[in-house]
Amino acid sequence: MLSSDREAAMKDLVERVKKCTKCKLHVGRRNPVVGRGSLYSKVMFIGEAPGYHEDVQGLPFVGAAGKLLSQLLASVGINEQEVYITNVVKCRPPENRDPEPDEIEACTPYLDEQIKIISPAIIVTLGRHSANYIFSKAGWNFSSIEKIRGKVRIGKILGLNIIVIPTYHPAAALYNPALKAKLEQDLRMVKEELIKPRLF
Repeated sequence: MLSSDREAAMKDLVERVKKCTKCKLHVGRRNPVVGRGSLYSKVMFIGEAPGYHEDVQGLPFVGAAGKLLSQLLASVGINEQEVYITNVVKCRPPENRDPEPDEIEACTPYLDEQIKIISPAIIVTLGRHSANYIFSKAGWNFSSIEKIRGKVRIGKILGLNIIVIPTYHPAAALYNPALKAKLEQDLRMVKEELIKPRLF
């Protein structure tokens, strides 16, 4: 996709998300949260849903979990400006509850569009909702984050050959500091994959 086409496609998507009323989450939102970062990134991080700070600013991962993600990316040598970050659902669920199946179903066509626009070489899923959705698109069975995290898989997602690396959501590491080292370890794996030569 040409750069101008890529930017126009994402701009169109953002405008449609702003007007979206496909699920009940639109009722309480301040701002939809589509994504941030480079549209030309080789790596795409997919979280679960916006929280309070994301809803206020209209940007993903700008609260405490986002700050931890930023620190960990810097620690493993990944330039945050060169990645793309989004979520499975684009509006904040009330009280930061988990997104419900009907909300995920209504919103993930936007995520599919984002994947097609950016065409990442690597998708990093942050948390179980993200992993579950991406695994379903690749035709893989999802069990639990503990069983699948930190393993590199290659699959066809939306017609694209994509490396998938599942890991914990940074918010989980805020509540359970023991997960921080595992999250950092998984992000080091992402960095290693980024510097490998690829056939696709």
